Amino acid sequence: MADTADTRTPAQIEADIKRRRAVLAETLDEIGVRVHPKTIVGDAKARVASNVDHTLGRAYVGVNRAVSDVKAQFVDVNGAPRLERVVPAAVVVVVGVVGLLTLGSRRRRR
Repeated sequence: MADTADTRTPAQIEADIKRRRAVLAETLDEIGVRVHPKTIVGDAKARVASNVDHTLGRAYVGVNRAVSDVKAQFVDVNGAPRLERVVPAAVVVVVGVVGLLTLGSRRRRR
């Protein structure tokens, strides 16, 4: 059998026990903080906020891309309006507004 006798002095053993107790106390304190309801709620709120920020960021990028695509249809690379596209679109809008106003006035008469 191998000799497993402890060669430490009683003072060394006491110091080792104190050190291990301190490490254990620190670990228990950390676990207590992690499982505390306020910590759990705070972590959940942070995850939700992060997901919302991520979703809003993606939505913003998507909307920005769509606006840029529509703008590219009506404005050339120099920023000048493309009249061959702006005029027909404006006519469609005006006809639509006039049609809605006409329908609204007909319904009020009845």
